[in-house]
Amino acid sequence: MMLHLTSCASDLAVAVDLLRAGELVALPTETVYGLAADATNVGAVHAIFHAKGRPADHPLIVHIAAAEQLPVWADEVPEAAWRLASAFWPGPLTLVLPAAPAVSPLLTGGQTTIALRVPAHPVFQAVLRQFGRGLAAPSANPFGRISPTTAAHVQCHLAGRIAAVVDGGPCPVGIESTIVDLSGDQPRILRPGMITVEAVAQHLPRIATTGAPAPRVPGTLASHYAPRKPCFRIPIDLHKEPFSGQRLGLLATRPVNWPVARFWPMPAYPEDYARVLYSTLHQADASDCDVLLIALPPDEPSWATIQDRIRRATRSLDGSPVSGTRAGHL
Repeated sequence: MMLHLTSCASDLAVAVDLLRAGELVALPTETVYGLAADATNVGAVHAIFHAKGRPADHPLIVHIAAAEQLPVWADEVPEAAWRLASAFWPGPLTLVLPAAPAVSPLLTGGQTTIALRVPAHPVFQAVLRQFGRGLAAPSANPFGRISPTTAAHVQCHLAGRIAAVVDGGPCPVGIESTIVDLSGDQPRILRPGMITVEAVAQHLPRIATTGAPAPRVPGTLASHYAPRKPCFRIPIDLHKEPFSGQRLGLLATRPVNWPVARFWPMPAYPEDYARVLYSTLHQADASDCDVLLIALPPDEPSWATIQDRIRRATRSLDGSPVSGTRAGHL
């Protein structure tokens, strides 16, 4: 049975006790709900992989309470890491750094790098402060499926697999963190997020777009964030119904000129769209539609992160998944 906890002090104390006992507890972050476990407890970390059905070579992000804890987990902390931490932490930015010798290979996927983040959500922050150690926390959903942005999403998909979920309400950002690799000669963006390349570039002299093989990081598989129903991406100006005899559900910023069984209107601004993308996909996946369609938003820099998530969650109309960047691959 999964406990449904609130954000009150007594319930957070229960969550901390469960984590200290090696249990899994889903916690809200500003991005999505994370499946938290004691990052220093090998058994607890193993349990994350089992609960999610996650491949063993898929590294985890370790959440820490403050940037001052970076040297505990990273063997080297370059000046660029302190600069980005000062600018964006707490917040939806993950840094990939050389792992400290004591870091478990379970956390790194057998690599020499570790992914670290300071979350901004007050509930996760309160738990980290009380817990006193780092928490490994990938998204609290079955591997490859739609990320959870409410406690109800976690309850629906992980009930019976984890000890508890702390309900902190809907996640205010709604899209996973930007991942910046600082383990090589030049910084690289490995996963886009709502902290944009342009925002990161304001604090770094230059960002590489190509080069040596990148570390494996969460959320960079060609197919990810996917509903269980067949889901296809379409251009918003598609002039004819792509499937006949099917109940079609459409997510789009405006209607199309052919009939659909269900229409979920999506916001016209990227930040608002990101906030509701996964929650709307959860609704669509639970609907009576046979096939889901997502109209691609504008091909503009401000929509790049949304485009990335939609392309990984869908197939093209010819049925093939996007040939996305694998970055050697939450």
